[in-house]
Amino acid sequence: MIRKIVQIDEERCNGCGLCVPACAEGAIRIVNGKAILSADNLCDGLGACLGECPQDAIRIIEREADEFDETAVSSHLGKKAPAPSAAGTASPAHDHRAPHHGGCPGSRSVALNPPAVAATTSERQQSQLRQWPVQLHLVPVTAPYFQGADLLISADCIPFAYADFHRDFLEGKVVLIGCPKLDDNCYYQEKLTELFRVANLKSITVLRIEVPCCGGIVTSARQALSVSGKEIPFEEVVITIGGDIKK
Repeated sequence: MIRKIVQIDEERCNGCGLCVPACAEGAIRIVNGKAILSADNLCDGLGACLGECPQDAIRIIEREADEFDETAVSSHLGKKAPAPSAAGTASPAHDHRAPHHGGCPGSRSVALNPPAVAATTSERQQSQLRQWPVQLHLVPVTAPYFQGADLLISADCIPFAYADFHRDFLEGKVVLIGCPKLDDNCYYQEKLTELFRVANLKSITVLRIEVPCCGGIVTSARQALSVSGKEIPFEEVVITIGGDIKK
């Protein structure tokens, strides 16, 4: 089948290896000092690794390739996973606050350990949402609420992972949400480029989950800002899948 897939320029690649942890599917490895694609069916073609290459040696092309196979990815990642400890409990790599590089939270089974007793408050927190729609696919770039706004671009799982999302991030901002794992990052870049061009934005904050595939939403926003020709203050914030701000 003809589909989008990663292509690595061997001449440009210097073997730094930054693309390896950036690939959530583990499709890239270093062989003889060069990055290579292990197998076509391990690459989802979304390009989360693009923004990690300082040599600009990785790009997305369309060619004949085996279909992306999540079962093959799971098997491939399973071979790399550390074995359980002798006591039968999960190893430290499975702790919910340890780094995870195996995929997005929605596609990898991870058990979290929330507090046994939830914090109580006498007052119900108020929503800080200022506009509808919020989905990047649905929002019109010419909407008046973008003019002079502080823009928050968030991976759509962030509000579930970070309990104080409204108070700490959404207050005073307009918001766009999306999932770089499930959507077309090229579309994200094109739409954000147009938005940045037509809206007089004051700032851009991008919230992403710590897993590498979520970096696609940051890459799309950065590239869109570059192409737009605008100079807008830009901040990236990374949230762990355990619900903390990653320092």
